[in-house]
Amino acid sequence: MMHYVRRIVPIATLACVMGCGSQDPNRGEVTGIITVNGQPVAAGAVAFSPVDGQSPTSGGKILDGKYTVQASTGTSRVAIRVPQVVGEKKLYSTADSPVRPVMKETLPPEYNDRTTLTLEVKPGDNEHNFDLQTK
Repeated sequence: MMHYVRRIVPIATLACVMGCGSQDPNRGEVTGIITVNGQPVAAGAVAFSPVDGQSPTSGGKILDGKYTVQASTGTSRVAIRVPQVVGEKKLYSTADSPVRPVMKETLPPEYNDRTTLTLEVKPGDNEHNFDLQTK
């Protein structure tokens, strides 16, 4: 039995090293910094939608200007959202109703709903910063 373990452990270790480190050629990790008018975005969201329409959309949070997303390879449209709380609204028409925040998008539509931003995502690590202007 010990002889069997001595043979199988090195083979299993080698298989894991070879297989565990391999990356999906259809995905890439995209990281970067997003600024608006030169200032890092405090909080928001970024989404990558492949232009081929065949690959899945992916997205992630923006926190202190930084984002990391596992995106499909190829050209993607990039939508960036930076909402701001502008008020609150009652969920029910009762005096003790809980409230929810009312949000407003702070970026123009060319960065989200009608995005003009694109990025070519390659397998492996990709770094891309977005410096958006609203002024």
